[in-house]
Amino acid sequence: MSKFKNSTAEKSTITRDTDKLFSQVDGNLFEAIVLLSKRSNQLGKEMKEELSQKLEEFSSSTDNLEEVFENREQIEISKHYERMPKPHSIAMQELLDGEVYWRYPESNPDQH
Repeated sequence: MSKFKNSTAEKSTITRDTDKLFSQVDGNLFEAIVLLSKRSNQLGKEMKEELSQKLEEFSSSTDNLEEVFENREQIEISKHYERMPKPHSIAMQELLDGEVYWRYPESNPDQH
């Protein structure tokens, strides 16, 4: 089960306390934006892959444009994913909760 399903992230836009956000990255606005962007992309990719896998169960090799039938379960799965918090909200909550891990690549002094 993916972690984003149990996220406490907001499902709509809210005002954030930027001091709390920046304190997670030593007050660096650029780092906060980069971290949120990268984590949001990771989460979005995971969510898309999971949704695709679930919807793939309903597809058949004989489907064509004239034979597409509405499938109630397929619609409910899609609606569930639409109601979930968006990847950027989950990334923001994870950063505020101190759950995002990042590191700087080690520089090699011999490579000048």
